[in-house]
Amino acid sequence: MSLKSRHKVDPAFSMSSMTDIIFLLLIFFMLTSSFITPSGLPINLPTSKASNIVIQKVSVTISEDLTYFVNAKRTAKQDLETAIRRELKNADEGVVVLHIDKSVPTEHLVNVAGIAASLKAKVSIATKPNE
Repeated sequence: MSLKSRHKVDPAFSMSSMTDIIFLLLIFFMLTSSFITPSGLPINLPTSKASNIVIQKVSVTISEDLTYFVNAKRTAKQDLETAIRRELKNADEGVVVLHIDKSVPTEHLVNVAGIAASLKAKVSIATKPNE
C-alpha cells in the first residue's frame, strides 16, 4: 500500500507579476509627486551662491509691478494675510517660499515675511543659483 501523494506541490514562485506591479507603482508615483512646485510666473529672481531645495507648501510671489500672488492666485495686498492663512491650513507643514522679483523694494519682502512669521510659518526666499 503506497501512502505517497501523487500531486507534488511546486515551491517555485513567479516574480514577474510582482515586478509589473512595482514598475506600475513607480511610474504612478513619479508622475503624481512634485518635488518642487514652480511658481509659474515670470519673475527675475536674485542669485545666490548656494541654494537648498525646499519643498514648497505655500508660494508667495511678488512681481515687478507689485502684484501679489499666493500659490499662483492673484491676491490683493490687504487680503494677503487671510490668503496665506487659508493656504497654510491646507498644507501639511508651515513653509512659505517667497518668490520676489529682485527689483521689488525690500519693504515688501519684509512685510510678507512678517505676515508669515506671525502665522508661525517657516520663511524661505527663492533664488536662482549663480552660474
